[in-house]
Amino acid sequence: MNSQHLAHASFTISGDQVLPEFWTRYFDVVPDIAITKGDPITDPTGQGRILVRRTGVWGIRSKLMVSSSVLEPHLRYLINRLSLPKASLRELLCEKKAEMCFFCYWANYMGDRVPDVPDDIRAMIESLGGVIEIDEYR
Repeated sequence: MNSQHLAHASFTISGDQVLPEFWTRYFDVVPDIAITKGDPITDPTGQGRILVRRTGVWGIRSKLMVSSSVLEPHLRYLINRLSLPKASLRELLCEKKAEMCFFCYWANYMGDRVPDVPDDIRAMIESLGGVIEIDEYR
């Protein structure tokens, strides 16, 4: 298996009041995903139902930019790209009723790998009001 597909991470800001344009300006980064609550969704069943996005999301991913089978380089890439920590971020998240998440994909098909989130990264993300989620695949 290709090692670049064993781990990757994404950073998202989500919430009902998330306006992607605001976060694009705030981080000065073009997002990989930008959705506003209420945006239309194409009905995947072809029944012509009117479907809309239930929440807003702004985010970036490491998958195409970092080739590593461990999480640390993926997380550091996201942190550097977003110029974190930012002193105003925690307050903005509260003000805008938004959540910040670092979502980590972790392939562990052999059951012999342990996800690596360095203490300094974990502490910084938590200090900003964010969470780290690890989705492990076995």
